[in-house]
Amino acid sequence: MISRDDALELLKKYNKEEFHIHHGLMVEGTMRYFAEKLGYGDEADFWATVGLLHDIDFEMWPDEHCKKAPELLREASVDERMIHAVVSHAYGLCSDVKPEHEMEKVLFACDELTGLIGAAALMRPSKSCQDMELKSLKKKFKDKKFAAGCNREVIKQGAEMLGWDLDTLLSETLEAMKTCEDAA
Repeated sequence: MISRDDALELLKKYNKEEFHIHHGLMVEGTMRYFAEKLGYGDEADFWATVGLLHDIDFEMWPDEHCKKAPELLREASVDERMIHAVVSHAYGLCSDVKPEHEMEKVLFACDELTGLIGAAALMRPSKSCQDMELKSLKKKFKDKKFAAGCNREVIKQGAEMLGWDLDTLLSETLEAMKTCEDAA
């Protein structure tokens, strides 16, 4: 498996904007949290690396998102299991690779949601999600004008895919982001 340092270097090779690097780091930490929480602690590094690399092609090739990623990842000798996971996160949007493993479903569900939580955190006086409560996040989620680029239907579909209610997904992802916000 690709090392964390090599994965971060690879992400930065194709992503120069701080926003995209920060997003990758937040999804990395969120995926690590969920690996531990859901009993996949022995695969936490794998889950985290998938989270870090999930948008590797987005900044430079937005029109080829999830289509260019396999090529970039194969050039870096990333294994096919990780490539499948990365590409499955955008199922139904720009990928026809369906999330199969629980990890892929978590990534699908959390990708957009981490963006929404991050945007909501920036609106707070603290500029942090550390003091954010579920009630506040739910209010932002319902406001379709807030962080309009974060697809609420994908978030709902992700919760359904996992067999979770929306509140569970929102609260667990918020908790996950609290554990990694300072690292990003």
